[in-house]
Amino acid sequence: MTTVTTSRLSAAQANVQAAEAGLAAARKEVDAAHAQLAAAQARQREAQARATLAQQNLARMKQLVDREEISRQQYDTAESEALAAAAEVDVARATVAQAQQGVPVAESHAAQALAALAQAQAGLRSAGSGPEGDRGEPSAVRLGPGQSGIEPDLGRAGPTQFAVHQNRGAGERMVSRKTVEVGQVIQPGQPLLALVPLEDTWITANFKETQLNHMHPGQPATISVDAFGGREYRGRVESVAAATGARFSVLPPENASGNYVKVVQRVPVKIVLEGKPDPRHLLRPGMSVGVTVFTN
Repeated sequence: MTTVTTSRLSAAQANVQAAEAGLAAARKEVDAAHAQLAAAQARQREAQARATLAQQNLARMKQLVDREEISRQQYDTAESEALAAAAEVDVARATVAQAQQGVPVAESHAAQALAALAQAQAGLRSAGSGPEGDRGEPSAVRLGPGQSGIEPDLGRAGPTQFAVHQNRGAGERMVSRKTVEVGQVIQPGQPLLALVPLEDTWITANFKETQLNHMHPGQPATISVDAFGGREYRGRVESVAAATGARFSVLPPENASGNYVKVVQRVPVKIVLEGKPDPRHLLRPGMSVGVTVFTN
């Protein structure tokens, strides 16, 4: 075995530590870029909501000023507010576009830092950090029936490495939004991928509140799926939400003003499928369907 001097080993370890610090800083930059984008998108939604309300008020003012029920000054004020709200939307859109450009830049910095760390770790291994030169390989994950997960490699210094395995016998799972590759160094708590269970799906039907008079859990229903040419599935009502969908929206409607207009609300109703799923026509989350509930 080749003899390694202490200075060379110390230099390799210092390179790994510096690369780890650079990777941590790059990941913080990515998190900050995503947070900035989310905040900009929230401000855009808020500005859009104000612009929509201003346009609705302007339309109502237009009817009133045509009938000479309000002064022209009041209409001009409403028109100015609508124009200002539309300008705020344009500014918010520009801010979102700028924030979107910052995300790939930050991710590219993180990728460069990750490559630098891998190079530093390779230099450390070549300097003789492991007695047999193979301690850098991630350990395999041993899964029992119905299990899946990751296991850390505790046999080396520096960032923890993981090996990711999928148990094919644990039911149908579709991998979506995968952000990890073979040999990549990851941190505890870092999202790796999303597993979508295709056998446990349900339908959320947003019925009008005027349609809930005779609807209750247990009633039969039919589901028509657009993606499969209108193919129908049998189901039943499992539950009716405790509040309308508007109550859980990002910007709930505010009816404190005197210009209250009654709007029919939508109430989420959970429909579960009956029988075993058709393996050739599995429902995917997010599909559009039509639901009919038999209340008699």
